[in-house]
This record gives sequence, structure tokens and C-alpha cells, in this order.
Amino acid sequence: MKSKVFILFLLILPMLTLAQLNFQNTLNELLTQPEYKHSIVGIQIEDISSGEVLFELNSEKLMIPASTMKLVTTAAALEILGADYRFVTKIGFSGKVTEKKLDGDLIVVGGGDPALGSEYFRNEYENPHFLNVWAQKLKAAGISQVDGNLILDGSLYDSENIPPTWVWEDMGNYYGAGASALTVYDNLFRITFSSPEKAEELTQIISTYPKMEGIEFINNVLSSDINSDQAYVFGSPLDSKREIRGTIPKNQSSFSIKAAVHHPEELLAKDFISHLAKAGIFIKGEIKFEKVDPEKFQAVYLQESPTLTEIIKVLNHESVNLFAEHLVKQIAVEKTGVGSREKGIGIIQEFWKSKGVEMPFFMEDGSGLSHFNAISPAQFILLLKYMFNESKNKEQFYASLPGIGDGTLSGFSKENFRNNVLKAKSGSMTRVRCYAGYLTSDSGKTLAFSFMFNQFDGTHSKLNSWIEKLWEEIKISY
Repeated sequence: MKSKVFILFLLILPMLTLAQLNFQNTLNELLTQPEYKHSIVGIQIEDISSGEVLFELNSEKLMIPASTMKLVTTAAALEILGADYRFVTKIGFSGKVTEKKLDGDLIVVGGGDPALGSEYFRNEYENPHFLNVWAQKLKAAGISQVDGNLILDGSLYDSENIPPTWVWEDMGNYYGAGASALTVYDNLFRITFSSPEKAEELTQIISTYPKMEGIEFINNVLSSDINSDQAYVFGSPLDSKREIRGTIPKNQSSFSIKAAVHHPEELLAKDFISHLAKAGIFIKGEIKFEKVDPEKFQAVYLQESPTLTEIIKVLNHESVNLFAEHLVKQIAVEKTGVGSREKGIGIIQEFWKSKGVEMPFFMEDGSGLSHFNAISPAQFILLLKYMFNESKNKEQFYASLPGIGDGTLSGFSKENFRNNVLKAKSGSMTRVRCYAGYLTSDSGKTLAFSFMFNQFDGTHSKLNSWIEKLWEEIKISY
């Protein structure tokens, strides 16, 4: 009997070796393509249970992670803040209420809620609309007239709206919106164009939603035969001008792109006043943005966000930069009292150091939009192993990662990756494409993997086709 088992083992061994060689051959074929001749490629694959490193290439090299940096941020936030953590926006007043009149100020104290009014959380904030709820709570408190001002307090976060290492091309666009203690509606607005019938002709801006007062638009967007949004918005938080360059499809009567709102507290204030008026509450004073004395503040209503688990699932599935930047600042709030990017990053790095992730890795933001971030495949594997083997938030973290055909992995085929055998976070920017996550092989092993491609010359779609082949080979090989 033993001899039969030994013979069977000898027969299986070459098959396993051949399968693993197929993976390496596919990788070698990829790396010999002209587009990757001068690129930097880092890979590590490890068996989660045994800790055996199954494959590595430049695994200790620090590389630009793009949005895979969100794994560092979201995993740390789950561990530091807790899966059930909620952001809280406070609505109330100072002064006294007599005969339906407030002799004092109406106040909104920002709690850093990244999801307030978000399109990703319509059920939580639109049924009914959260500003209607605020107005009705104030009405129920006996307020119909405010003799003072509407004050919005955003002092929970520091004044740094945009991380200093974000590039000019990004910060004016919706994905480059910065975190505010009074973030609202995803800190974005829409610009709607009409385009001529022919390509290479100037388009026309016909509206913005919501209406953006005080912004001067310089439109250099042309019509194009390309049937997609290729327009970019340029402008900083310190500038009232927005220049728009690039192209949109030709022959469009209405085509919208998304841009960043850099001062969401102003948008929130104006919209709140409109909802107050509809509820029969009128303010005599002005809109002011300043810190409120907490001893004089009387709360009427506390607006709670969805749980951190729910926010992180959207964040990782849809790769929402704004949400990630909020988590960095909110970690600093809970540990130091003020939402600072620098302090939040320091706390996150110290946390991972305490969990065995070797230093250094360079972290300039929470989302990965900065080109100055740098981390290695080996460090990603240590993080993934900790969250899978040791974290009490394992299930929440795992569920936050997109599966094949879902979220940012929607471009891949489900055919060879059914039953969520692959869960991963993607990251991409110009000349950067990265993936990190978990893959269950055909043998039943759970593997952690990190693929990092930097400075390659070629299309992202072509590289994704190769990466899908590599995943298929890993699934079979190990």
C-alpha cells in the first residue's frame, strides 16, 4: 500500500512542478514584452496558513502603490476606530428660545462624516433628506425665527484641505476632493456641456449642479470621436478659477463631468438655509464659519453616519479617495483631538510597526493619490496576513475588497474565479498598476499576493489581461 502511495506522489509531483513552471513562464513572457523592459516589477505570493513564500520578485523594493495604499488606511482604521465606529454631526444652537424665536445662533458642528449626503448612501441620507430632518428637529425644538447667524464649525479638522504632494492634474477633479470636517455630497459638482456635431470643435458649458457661484470657468474642452469623458478640471482650493481641458464625445446635447468642491461648508450652508426656509425657519443674520464655544452649544440633533464597516466597503469597492483621506484625519481626531493628515499618518505607521510590518514605508496620504507614497510587496503581504490571521475585523476587511467582476475589478471575467475565490484592491495611475489581496487556489489554500508594476510603457488594459492570466496560473499552480 505504501509503495502505491509513493508511486502516486511521484506521478503528482511533476504535474505540480509543471503547473508552477507555467506561472513563471507566463510571467517571463510578460516581462520580456517591450512595454516592461525598463519597468520596475515587484511580486510576492505567500500561503496564509503556513507562511511559505511561494514566489517573490523584488519583493522588498519600495514602489508606488497608487490606490492599493487604501489597504494600509482602511485596515488600520478598522483596528484603531472599530468596525462599528460612526461619525457624528451636531445640530443645535446658542442662546435662548422664546415664543418660537431663537435669540442666538443656529449651529452645525462638523464631525468629519465623509458620507454626509453621499451618492453612495442615498438610503441613509435621502429618505427623507437629511437637511429636512435637521430642519424638522429644530422646528420641534420651537424655533421658527433665528435672530442671530448660521454658524458652521469645521474646526475638528486642520486647515490643510489638499495633501501637498497631490498633482495639479488631480486636485480639480472629483477624485481629488479634499477632506473637510463639513464634507457634503461627496465634495463634488457636475459641469454639463453641449458639443458640436463635428470633432475638434469647442464645446459649450450649459450648467453646473449644484450652481457654483463665484467660480470663473475657462472652457477649452473640444468635441471628439472618442466616446468617453476625457476632460480634466484644473484649479486649487485657493483659486476661484477652473480651467477645463480635454475632450468629450461630439454631438451631445447634454454631457456631464464631475469636479471637486473645495469648500463644501459653503455648499452645505446654502443648502441648509434653503431647507430651513421650506420648513418655515428664517435666519436674520449671516452665514459664518468659525469655531463655537462648546459650553454655549445646545445640541438638538445628532446626525450619525453609517458604520465604518459600511463606509470602508464602499471605499475599497469604488476606490473613493475622499473617504480614505477622512479616515486618516479621523484617526488623528480620536488620538490627538484634531484631524491632521501628518498626525494621522504617523499613528497609522506606528500601528503597523507594532504589528510586525517592517519599516520604512512612505505614506503621504490615505488614498494613494500621491506619487510620493512608497511601499513594498512584502509589506503588503505582512498586512494581509495580519488582517486574515489575527484581526478581530477579518470578516469586515475581507468583505470590503472587491471580487472579480465587482467594483474596481469589474473589467475582469468571473468565469475562472467563481465563488469569490479572488478578493483584491486595485491601484492605478499613469504608468502604475498594482493589485493586492487574497486568492483561494484549486488546492484549497488561501494565498496572499501583491503585484506591483511601476513605470511601464503600455496600456493598462493590456497589462490587466496578463495579470488575469497570472491569477489563473496561480489558482491552478498552488
